[in-house]
This record gives sequence, structure tokens and C-alpha cells, in this order.
Amino acid sequence: MATLKQYFDTDFNRILSVNQPFKYGASQETSVEVICRIHLDFDAAVFYISYYVPDFGRTKDLCLKLINDLSWADKIIKETIVHRGSIGDEPITSTDLNFSGRVFIYSETELSSTERDSIKVTAKNLKRTVDFRSQSYASFRSNLERPLAFISHDTRDKDEIARPLAVRLTTMMCPVWYDEFSLKPGTSLRQSIETGLKECKKCVLILTPNFLANTGWTKTEFNSIFTREILERKDVVVPIWNNVTVQEVYEYSPSLADTVAIHWSKGLDEVARLLYNSITK
Repeated sequence: MATLKQYFDTDFNRILSVNQPFKYGASQETSVEVICRIHLDFDAAVFYISYYVPDFGRTKDLCLKLINDLSWADKIIKETIVHRGSIGDEPITSTDLNFSGRVFIYSETELSSTERDSIKVTAKNLKRTVDFRSQSYASFRSNLERPLAFISHDTRDKDEIARPLAVRLTTMMCPVWYDEFSLKPGTSLRQSIETGLKECKKCVLILTPNFLANTGWTKTEFNSIFTREILERKDVVVPIWNNVTVQEVYEYSPSLADTVAIHWSKGLDEVARLLYNSITK
């Protein structure tokens, strides 16, 4: 399941944005770092604002402060001037954009309906509109978004390959089934994995020496994927090779060695781009 922070990072990613972290609080011990983001929509000639607020004891008071004081936004827009314009159009700069009044608050603290209503009244008096997005929002949205790809990997390859790739695809609006995002406490591990393997459009195999040597879950996942390909009679597997040879892959699975692969040596950005094209086509 995607986290609230991941939604904050990926929402509106087609709009040019400028980030600025700010510390709020009376002292270092009681302060919290809020990520403030300006979204510059040149097509609509407006800008709007989003905040990411970590879990904080005085979230309501902090939200009221964030709604009231937008001087930081004016300062950033003046200091970060961006020029945009298509051929034949009159150029427009970020300083020409008007504030739409829209403010999105991603709060790790779940505010009560009374607290949200109070903040919305204050915002309305300032001619602003507030949208709250919290843990319940992230959970509800994640349940609605069907993953497009299942990422099968060895646990030892999480830090170097699997996690960065899962995060990057998510930021590209390509939801994935990845254990750290998708497994929920108390649910059946086997059932959750089997559901992901059956429902995802593609299954990404991160083939490394660790993966090929793993006779546990990764082998079970591969067997399930292979069976699905036979039953559905279509290509499901998208392999990524890292530090493995054709002979090693062939010894693991002859048919897998014949499947066109993406090489991790191309780098995260290029691998993610190629995967995205394969998954969404």
C-alpha cells in the first residue's frame, strides 16, 4: 500500500512544482519540519499549494498557521522565476500566475471532523479552499488502485533495486504490488501474494544471483507466474537482469533466458522508463 507521503510526492506530478521545507515550533525539541510545495499550472495560469505535515501534537494549530501565512509562497515565486510558452503563444512567467485559493494538506495526524470544519471556516474567510488528505485517505485510495505490476525479488535486493524501482514507478503513476507497500498486518502472506500475482497486468522479475539462489518465496512466485503465462497464453513476465549471465538464467529456466530483458546497468531512470512503457502499453 502506498503511504500518504508517497501520494504527496506523486500527486500533481505532471505540474511543475517547487518544494521548500520549513521548521515550525517554539524550539528544536518541539518543532516539526513541514514540506511546502507550490504547483505552477501554466495552462490554467494559476498556482496552488500543498503541505506535508508529519505526525504532530498540535496539528490543528499548525494547519491554521499554514492557511494564514502564505508569505513564503510569494517569496519563492519571486525568487524562482520560470518562463513558459509554446510556439506562437505569448510567454508567461511564474510571477504572472494567480493563486487559485486551493490548499491541499497531507496530514499524518487524523484530524477530527470538528477540527477540519474549523480550519475550513478560517480558510473560507480568507477566500481559500482546503482539502485534507490523511491516513484514511491513503488507505481508501490504495484499496481502489489496482496494481499494474507485481515486483518479485529476493529480500537481499530490496535496498539496491526493488524499493527504489517500486518508488520510482509509483511516482510515474504506475501502481505496483510490492511487499513493503502492499502487505498489511494480520493478512495472509500467501493469499496476498497470490492475489497480486493473479491480478497484476505484468510481473517484474528482478533476476540477481540472490534471486536465482533462492529456493523459497521467489521460486514459488516464479512458478506461479510461469503457470499463469501458460494458462492465459500471453506474455506476463518482464525480467530485469543484474549481474547474471545467460547461462545462469538458462539453468534456472530455459524459457526465461529467451525472454527479452531489461538490464539494471542502464540505471534506475532508464529501467523505470522501459518498464513503464512495457507495463502500460
